[in-house]
Parts: sequence; C-alpha cells; structure tokens
Amino acid sequence: MSASSPLHLFEGFGVELEYMIVDADSLNVLPVADEVLRSVAGEYVNDVERGDISWSNELALHVVELKTTDPAPDFDGLAEKFQENVREINERLAPLGGRLMPTAMHPWMDPFREMRLWPHEYSPVYEAFNRIFDCRGHGWANLQSVHLNLPFADDAEFARLHAAVRLLLPILPALAASSPVVEGRLTGLLDSRMDVYRTNSARVPSITGLVVPEAVSSRAAYEEKILQRVYRAIAPHDPGGVLQHEWLNARGAIARFDRNAIEIRVLDVQECPAADVAICAGIAGVLHLLIERFLPEKDQHAVTTEQLHAILLATIRDADEAVIAEPSYLRLFGMRGRPSCTAREMWEHLLGLVGAKSPFLTEHPGAK
Repeated sequence: MSASSPLHLFEGFGVELEYMIVDADSLNVLPVADEVLRSVAGEYVNDVERGDISWSNELALHVVELKTTDPAPDFDGLAEKFQENVREINERLAPLGGRLMPTAMHPWMDPFREMRLWPHEYSPVYEAFNRIFDCRGHGWANLQSVHLNLPFADDAEFARLHAAVRLLLPILPALAASSPVVEGRLTGLLDSRMDVYRTNSARVPSITGLVVPEAVSSRAAYEEKILQRVYRAIAPHDPGGVLQHEWLNARGAIARFDRNAIEIRVLDVQECPAADVAICAGIAGVLHLLIERFLPEKDQHAVTTEQLHAILLATIRDADEAVIAEPSYLRLFGMRGRPSCTAREMWEHLLGLVGAKSPFLTEHPGAK
C-alpha cells in the first residue's frame, strides 16, 4: 500500500498467508523455503512476484509467505488465486520431497532442535532477533499466521481505523484459533500460537506490550506512545540500530506508516485459503460497520487496554466459547442490557448487523 498514493478506508486489502514446508512423507518440518524461491528466480532471493500473488521468506527457513502483490480492491476471487499459488509451490516442492502444511502451529515440531534461520539477504535482521531473543522457541519458529492490511489515507482515517481495530482485536481469535496442540499434546488453549506470540519478546516487554495497542488519536501520538518507547527499549540490545524500524513493534495490530496501512497479526492461518479470505472479509465488514455506525470518540478510549487484554486472554484460551462480561465493551458493540455473552454470540450479533449489505461479504454468504 503505497504511501505516495494512499488508499482511503476500505479501498484496498492486503492479505498475507504463512505456511510451513514439511516432508511429504513424515510431515516433519523441511527448511527449504530458499530453494522454492530459487526455483523461480534462479538465485536466492527474498521474494518473487507471481502476478497478483507474491511469495516471500520469513524468519524460519521452513516457512513461506504468500501475499497479495498489490492491494486487492475486494475479496472476490482472492481465495482461488491463493489456492493456485499453493498448488504451484507444492509442485515445486515435490522434487525436494516436500509439501505445504496449513494451520498455525506444527503439532509436534521441536523448535530447539529443528529451527533454522533464513541465511540469505536480510539475515542480519533475523540474526539480531536471534541474538536478543533466542528464536529457537515456538514463539519465533512455529507460528504461522494471516496478516490483514487495511489502508488509511490521512491522520483522521488512521485514528478512526486504529480505534476500531483496537476494539475488535481481542475477539479475533474467536474466529481464527487453530492451534490447540504443541509438541504432541493439548495445551488447554485453543490459540496456542497467540499465547507464545504474546511472550516471545519477554526480554524487552514493550515490544509486544499487552498485544492490544494503546489508544491513540494521531500518528504523532502513536510515534510518541508506542514506537519511540519500543525504540528506546531495544536500543541497549541493538547498538547498531538494525531493528529500529516500525515493524519491530509486535503488537497484535501495528501501524505501517511506510505503506499507510494497519496490519492485523492475531489470526491463525486456517486449513485452506478460502477459510482465511472468508475470515478477512468478515473482519473488514465488521470494521466498516464499527467505523460508520459505532464508536464515538469519547467512548473509543473508555475501554482500557488492560480490559481489552483480559478479553483477548479469554479468547486465546476458549476461542468462540470465551465469556465476555465487560459492561463497557458490550455497550460499545450495541449489546446493552446483557450481563455477558460468548465471543460466538458477539460475532453472530456483529455479522448479523453487517448482513448482506456488506460489500466485503458477497463472496462468502456463509459468514452472514
């Protein structure tokens, strides 16, 4: 999403899907993402464009990311485009004995034994993360997600979008949790990926904060309240300034001022692109509703980050069965008079309000 020609709210969407590469027979992780990219480019590169969808590397060598090359104007046909690229990558992996594997966490991977960092261009960044945080843990080596990027054209649109994303973020795991098994055992959490994600930067806690971003009303406030705090915290560990960029911020939704977008990062990847695109379309529809119909500014900041974090922890544990009993939160979403509801009931309520009128749900009637 180009900062030179920014899109207005909901004029485009960027979707990123991360997949594990595994051995086709054993399903153990197979660290050959660089070979997949080389099979297209003829050399080791970080990314390749394949028309509307591009492929790129991630920190772990067994992970490949598929993403929209440019912002898509809507979600129509997007799942099919991703699926075509999944098929092509699988064809390129076949001679290497590999295939792609969906879902957010490998169910038996031992990251301390099997993790390998991307060793090519951009590796100084990954090496810096590894030196500071030890990326062998699940929170770095075993967490495949979906990122949804939503544009804003100016400071006013940024403030409106950030407020809506911040309030919706705690209940997103209720839609997407797909990681109940780690190292061959049930963890008791339906979204184990988010549980390891929220603690992977514990050595420098301000990088992730409470996952839910703090309330801000402008880019200047975001820079001061979030980014500068993160940069100051990492500085003693990063004397060369390798990590002093806005992507260092690891909250569950981050501002990407370099491309005038907010990137949502709390979604577990699903079993197929159709499910991921349907979830993204539903989120876009609800955010559009919240910005247009709800959330007067005086109420947007009434729910504290700590209260939102508590709801997030509940959906990380129980997904759609999580109980929400925060009165101020229920009021914001038009559920006055109810002492509590489950996250599933909250989504049924919100998607029911969006209904068939949403321009983002036309391809996914099952999400109405």
